[in-house]
Amino acid sequence: MAGGKGTRLRPLTCDIPKPMVPILNKPVMEYSINLLKKYGIEDIAVTMAYLPSVIMDYFGDGKEWGVNLSYFIEDVPLGTGGSVKNAQDFLDDTFIVISGDALTDLNIKKAIDYHNKKKSKVTIVLKKESVPLEYGVVITNEYGKIIRFLEKPSWGEVFSDTVNTGIYILEPEVLNYYNKGENFDFSKDLFPKLLRDEISMYGYITEDYWNDIGDLNSYMVTHFHILDKKVDVAINAREIQNGVWVENGVRIGDNVNFNPPIYIGKNSIIKNFANIHSYSIIGPNCEIGEESTLKKTILWKNAKIGKNTHCRGTVVCNNVQLKNRINTFESCAIGKGSLLSSGVKVKPNIKIWPDKAIGEDMIINQNIIWGTRFSKTIFGHRDVSGYLNTEINPEFASRLGSAYASNLTKDSMVVVSGDCSSASEVIRKSLISGILSTGVGVIDIKNSAIPITRFAVRHYKASGGIHVRINHVENDKVHIEFIDKSGANIDRATERKIENLFNRDDFQRCSANEVKSVVEVDNFDSFYINNAEQFLENISEIKRKNPRLVISSICKNITNLTSKFLANIGCDVVCDYSINNYKSINKYLNFMSQNVVKNNASFGILFSENGENIILINENGKIIEEEKYRALVAIILLKSGYSEKIVMPHTTPKAIENMIKKYKVDVVRTKTSPASIMKEMLNFESKENVMLQYILSFDGIWAAGKIIDFLVNNSIKLSDLLDEIPDFYYIKKEIPCDWDDKGRIIKEIIMENKDNDIELFEGVKINNDKGWALILPDSEKPLFNIYAEGFSEEYANELSTIFSKKIERLLKDKRL
Repeated sequence: MAGGKGTRLRPLTCDIPKPMVPILNKPVMEYSINLLKKYGIEDIAVTMAYLPSVIMDYFGDGKEWGVNLSYFIEDVPLGTGGSVKNAQDFLDDTFIVISGDALTDLNIKKAIDYHNKKKSKVTIVLKKESVPLEYGVVITNEYGKIIRFLEKPSWGEVFSDTVNTGIYILEPEVLNYYNKGENFDFSKDLFPKLLRDEISMYGYITEDYWNDIGDLNSYMVTHFHILDKKVDVAINAREIQNGVWVENGVRIGDNVNFNPPIYIGKNSIIKNFANIHSYSIIGPNCEIGEESTLKKTILWKNAKIGKNTHCRGTVVCNNVQLKNRINTFESCAIGKGSLLSSGVKVKPNIKIWPDKAIGEDMIINQNIIWGTRFSKTIFGHRDVSGYLNTEINPEFASRLGSAYASNLTKDSMVVVSGDCSSASEVIRKSLISGILSTGVGVIDIKNSAIPITRFAVRHYKASGGIHVRINHVENDKVHIEFIDKSGANIDRATERKIENLFNRDDFQRCSANEVKSVVEVDNFDSFYINNAEQFLENISEIKRKNPRLVISSICKNITNLTSKFLANIGCDVVCDYSINNYKSINKYLNFMSQNVVKNNASFGILFSENGENIILINENGKIIEEEKYRALVAIILLKSGYSEKIVMPHTTPKAIENMIKKYKVDVVRTKTSPASIMKEMLNFESKENVMLQYILSFDGIWAAGKIIDFLVNNSIKLSDLLDEIPDFYYIKKEIPCDWDDKGRIIKEIIMENKDNDIELFEGVKINNDKGWALILPDSEKPLFNIYAEGFSEEYANELSTIFSKKIERLLKDKRL
């Protein structure tokens, strides 16, 4: 019987069925086939359900083992009885049922002789177990006749220590008690039925070895028993010294220490000063690095262990790479094809599913099942993001909240908020639990948007804030954004501190009497709107002119909140909620452009889903996106008498910078992260300007009010302002790459352009007198961003194409 999924053995059985799990480098099912062959049983039916092709591809017709194999596949689960019934045409005489995923050296001849002597219809092979709670207990009388079954009894029901091994000797007629295709179990259905019908059933108690490989511990113990020679199975290797078995082609370096019993598979390499301690099993084609140590560890084939790496009580599956200075501890399992980078520590009882990539120096203290890449860097471009209940679950959020708060003093207060979704509420409340456990207090403003949370942090003079939202495009994706005491995103240095605390589980904790009650605030958005109105200077004039605005957002709550604010200050607001009917943002913008003209509106505004950014559409339907809007903000600042330095990210077109300098105002260039831009803006803002640049750039709701206030005050249209912005030719492209390519490509771009005018402020920027190109690795995605500006559209395109092709060539060179 070879239908087992081996659920409790995962990740070992994620891509192979349980009978194919290797024991001393052979599938456990191979031992069962060899045992049957040993006792003259050569016609074997194999019943399968989970990944049957893996079994059939390995064993074929069975001739290599001197047997004839026939395969029977279940399309739906049939139970043990139904599975055997599926092969009934094969069974015309007394037959034995044996598990393909347990190891035994049972003397089958003695068991069959017992069956025949008792003239039994069913003989169950029994084994004495001192703790039988996880097995089916079988009670027999003094003659061996079965009188009762108990499935996984409690201690109060343990009337015997003999358990069902799952090995049965049966007469064919017992299969007539149920129908083909019926889900029918031997232990739960057939045997109790036969017992009621007084059909003769006997238990054969064996002293031979039997172990059900049900979980990771029993899997490992089975290996240890073979090395201790407690099992009568052949060990197909040379014993080069007492307890040290070695297959062919093994290479052993100098000063290698062996502490038997150990087993080393063919063609494996043990490098200098390695230590292989007792009960370690090394699969074929493995490599053990210098000064590395294995203790009670099982490696499957093609595993690579780096230098000074130490594995204790760990199972390492096929094609796993453990780099240098790694430590793994008891009862860990690392799934097929995974890569653990240098310095990783895997704590006891952790399971890592197949094909995971773990970044350097991470401490793994929870099972890694979903996702592919895991690194110490949990922050992306501006937040922590991932898929709900896979990458970001309540446990993760609670730890993250603790890590954030551990960077604060216990007398601190933190503002926490989320969008209106139930999913974000789950994560928000988990974050709050983690924060409270450190002794830090929480002000929960509940349903909010990120600009409102920033405002709340400043209003309450809090030490920081956290906002949680669900992505409105990828509905399963969660974003968690962290804010410092000024209302800006936390900087990279603070992110690193949080990441280090998170990865080390190094959280400050408080006593019970230090846990603070949550300060709950309702309707904070109304307070935010009232303050926004006080920020405007020309509300009476706005009410008199009653300008019409068309607004929209993929987040309905942002649309409704902004509509309320704009209506309060005297605007005629047209809300459009049809954005979700459009497959792309560009198609919707074209529709919205027509809608602005159709409604004779002063302008239109499309808000980002977090309420932070806006795309404007002027009264003629012209769309004003990112760089054009940045120039528009500069014009508004300059015409408002703003004389401080204007902050622009490194990617901003030179033409905008030149426009600003004509007003005798300096430009400060920053890195592209929102945290860097906000920090500089808040550094330069004076009280008189009430953070004007910051609001126009990072608070879409207040910005909408300020723009209409400015236009009304100056009796101008949005198109008039746009006319003052010089033409510029600017292109952005994305080139996909592998994560590991980024550093190499940047280095080679630098080397190829070392004689040119280059800047290494962020990414690589190549300048000439006609324009510039910037190659910037993306912080969240496996791609390069290419920005180019030229004196003409043609030259901007040319620059963009040149560097796109360079990157593609360098990527191709690696693949070749």
